Amino acid sequence: MTFKPASLFACGLLLSLSTAVWAQFAVEEPEWKESDVPPPPAFDISKLITFEVSPNSALVYGVDPATISITQNDGLVRYVMVASSASGTRNVMYEGIRCSTGEFKTYARYSPEGRWTMVSTPEWRTMFGNMPSRHALRFAQAGGCDNAAVPLSVNAVVRRLKNPNLGMTQ
Repeated sequence: MTFKPASLFACGLLLSLSTAVWAQFAVEEPEWKESDVPPPPAFDISKLITFEVSPNSALVYGVDPATISITQNDGLVRYVMVASSASGTRNVMYEGIRCSTGEFKTYARYSPEGRWTMVSTPEWRTMFGNMPSRHALRFAQAGGCDNAAVPLSVNAVVRRLKNPNLGMTQ
């Protein structure tokens, strides 16, 4: 089979026109902006839903379901994470996950004196980096995110945390 130069030119012209037409339908996303961060919510240690972060971890991680919030306009899931040791020591953090980018941010830490201390300049960090703890990634995988999207509701997050074998969109 041989192609004539005119037919090659016509094919090239059609391809370039179809690309130009397709580009007109592309929707530009507005620049992302994080919504105002609400103050850290009250939490109840007795209501934590725990999940495994690492089989070798000496810490048990959990989230109080009453602290989970979802803001659809910026695609964030915020929560209070509690890491407890066998000796009873606790690290408590108020955090947010941006499911679409695989990032998390720590907004505040709870002191042993019973007060929240806000992080002076909280920054988004990747959940996939080499960190001492991958609790945010495991929370996202356990139900905090629906793949790269925010879950439909807080109830969906809680159901998945309590029943890890449920599907992603349950």
